Amino acid sequence: MCGIVGFIDNRSKEEKEVILKAMTDRIRHRGPNSEGMFIGERAAIGFRRLSIIDLEGGSQPIYNETGNLVLTFNGEIYNFKEIRAELMEKGHIFKTNTDTEVIVHGYEEYGKDVVHKLRGMFAFVIWDIEKRELFGARDMFGIKPFYYMNNGESFLYGSEIKSFMEYPSFEREVNKDALKPYLTFQYSALDETFFKGVYKLRAGHCFTWKDGKMDIEEYNKFYFDPDRSKSFDDYVQEIEDVMRESVEYHAVSDVPVGSFLSGGIDSSYITRCLQPQQTFSVGFENKGFSEVEFAEGLSEILGAENVNKTVTPDEFFGELEKIQYFSDEPHANLSAVPLYFLAEMARKHVTVVLSGEGSDELFGGYDSYNVAAYEQKYRKLPKGLRHLAGKFATHLPKFRGRDFLERNGLPVEEWYIGQAFIFDEKEAKKIVTDEYKNGPTPKEITKPFYDKVKDYDEMSKKQYLDLHLWQPNDILLKADKMTMAHCIEARVPFLDMKVMELAAHIPTEYKLHGPLTKYVLRKSAERVLPEEWAKRPKKGFPVPFSKWILEERWYEYVKGIFSADYVSEFFDQKAILKLLEDHYGQKKNNGRKIYTVYAFLVWYKAYFIDDPSLKKNA
Repeated sequence: MCGIVGFIDNRSKEEKEVILKAMTDRIRHRGPNSEGMFIGERAAIGFRRLSIIDLEGGSQPIYNETGNLVLTFNGEIYNFKEIRAELMEKGHIFKTNTDTEVIVHGYEEYGKDVVHKLRGMFAFVIWDIEKRELFGARDMFGIKPFYYMNNGESFLYGSEIKSFMEYPSFEREVNKDALKPYLTFQYSALDETFFKGVYKLRAGHCFTWKDGKMDIEEYNKFYFDPDRSKSFDDYVQEIEDVMRESVEYHAVSDVPVGSFLSGGIDSSYITRCLQPQQTFSVGFENKGFSEVEFAEGLSEILGAENVNKTVTPDEFFGELEKIQYFSDEPHANLSAVPLYFLAEMARKHVTVVLSGEGSDELFGGYDSYNVAAYEQKYRKLPKGLRHLAGKFATHLPKFRGRDFLERNGLPVEEWYIGQAFIFDEKEAKKIVTDEYKNGPTPKEITKPFYDKVKDYDEMSKKQYLDLHLWQPNDILLKADKMTMAHCIEARVPFLDMKVMELAAHIPTEYKLHGPLTKYVLRKSAERVLPEEWAKRPKKGFPVPFSKWILEERWYEYVKGIFSADYVSEFFDQKAILKLLEDHYGQKKNNGRKIYTVYAFLVWYKAYFIDDPSLKKNA
């Protein structure tokens, strides 16, 4: 919907206005339709708008009746009509028809508990002019981003870190603890970002800032509490009911709404419920790297026009620095690239798209959640023997079968870190320079989450971890950043509070059935989709990067980056060049490792070498 930025300091109003204008201009791509500002004695609050609801009257900042509360908001509140009616009964007077205004009046009425009433995606701040106090919150899933920096003298916040570059005293410095864990997770896994002193507000958290002190509170806690009083068929029907309702809520808009569509079950389910006029798909020429034909087939059945695009390697490598720039932090999920081009194409036709993110974390869709038949047989061996074999394997160099022994002999907390595992701890430590070896280990990052769910079954522990790390820091981050880069809003009906409530009660044995993941969701999909689509295995957005760098042109292209002078600050260049050489010589498939290093270097170049604001602020 938009972007928010702001800061609190002791500068003059005139200085604040100049700085705030530069900060909002930095994120104009999030909101090209209009901008708004509030400049007070302490706070400077800025906003960029992408008009979705109440096109004429929804400009921000928005105030309460007395004008002492100032709100800026990024997102959508899908149940705003119900909240509005409730607040009007309590005497609140509304000046607009936008969803935004229910938050400021809700805060007046309920205080910080307003966050429990909001069904939607959001990141917002409310400045109390009289109390000189800032309240802010981020939605329960982390669909919308929120960054902040608090150094005592000033407090900065925003939808994107790049806006901080325009703040005069902001010091651009790489957080040395972030690189090593990134090489394992493929995304920024710490609360402190790759920019030293800049933090992410976690999903499901709110905060109060006053007099330089920031108090952060977790207002939402995910849980899995299986309810076996209902039958499998009951849950199949309830999924259909709640998904139809969620899509209906997510489709509320005063501008055209379309759907991202791959060949998989998630986006197909959403598209079937939405029945849009247009669907949007992307693929690659390489065999096995495109599902466009399946998207075209379903679109034809549903009577929708499918708009699609084939991404070339020239486009991929040509746009990667922009993609890393829009990501704010280095991001090595290759699927961000096709998503960037998908959003660019869709924006020519619609302003809002519905997408299928979230179903795997809620309904158990990842292959890593399942235990294969041969693994189940191995697990019948004595637990002590398997544990001993697993522990022994961890101390050995990488060999075929080591992952099997660890996965089936050790507790899930010992080995599962989420959907991506690129470099293990030892490998990562070997290739980074001494200054970057001291970041936390993967286990140190995952332990606080596992400690909260010690009594959960194995799959529920995995789901819980992914809901807190993988989903907000990878899946939802790329969804927000790649779509907003092209002024388009992505909505995710699976990530809805009502859908989550239902998913939390579905027993694990209903989600997994033999080799099939998210089994209960598939059975629900069979009621609304053709059988071929309801049963299609998960594919995602596969990208042929590993194949491309077997070609001399792209091998030399990546080699040029790996050989650059600035790289030696971060990496043992001989080590990363050997990864590339071994891959090019087809001794080993190092594609994902190479891309993870490459993505970081491209990001660093975008922010620390090529960014024009470096010269302006010099």
